[in-house]
Amino acid sequence: MPQFRASDGASLAYRDDGAGLPLLCLPGLTRTLADFDYLAPHLPPLRLIRMDYRGRGGSDWTGPATYTIEQEARDVLALLDCLGLAAAAILGASRGGLIGMLLGAVAKGRVLGLCLNDIGPKIAQPGLQAIFDRVGRQPEARSRAEHADRLSRNPAFPGVPLSRWQAEAAKQVQETPAGLRLTYDPSLGDAFRAGFGGPPVTFWPQFDALSGLPLAVIRGANSDLLSAATVADMQARRPDMDVTEVPDRGHMPFLDELPAVALIHRFLRRLQ
Repeated sequence: MPQFRASDGASLAYRDDGAGLPLLCLPGLTRTLADFDYLAPHLPPLRLIRMDYRGRGGSDWTGPATYTIEQEARDVLALLDCLGLAAAAILGASRGGLIGMLLGAVAKGRVLGLCLNDIGPKIAQPGLQAIFDRVGRQPEARSRAEHADRLSRNPAFPGVPLSRWQAEAAKQVQETPAGLRLTYDPSLGDAFRAGFGGPPVTFWPQFDALSGLPLAVIRGANSDLLSAATVADMQARRPDMDVTEVPDRGHMPFLDELPAVALIHRFLRRLQ
């Protein structure tokens, strides 16, 4: 997997496939570029760019002080510079959407448009608490198969076949002689709790800074992180924002669901 150097010398992993409109896909808090494997076959011809944030996947572990949205946004800009891209469309899943909103505020000229996967300017407390409880904790399961079985019991995702949870388990944990290990630096949990452990954090100023850019949002109908009320508030501020809801999905849709694919195609057509 190719690597590029961030401004502080950290080596960060990325993928760059295809040609045409550049679509930069940014994963969630603990996730990796592999999260977009489900979506990739459903995209029109374009240049699909993905990255692992520092401390995740194939990128260097650089310590909790560097695992911030601000640093990750700087790393995104460094990747665009490395690839010689003046700007790209961004598809941001959860944490990736927060980074996309921040980039719209501090480097708007580098963003062609932003599509958000189950994230908005206001993070619902139940979902935030769930992340607090699990991020950085080593899995209790003894095997990937057991981890997949535990994932499959999530009531927010009814009817998802076990094969999908097995694929998810392969992305989330590694099997080692000492047991399962996370695919990210466990100290990310310390960084997250430090960043979101105080008064409620909102991104409304960053969201408002996206004025004039094509904007879309995908919400899991059972999401505990992005509420329907927040989506309504977003639409009130941006009536032109394209919105879809994916039934039988919590936080966050896999992006190969029909409503998600249709919205992403509409979003991309607006950029042509």
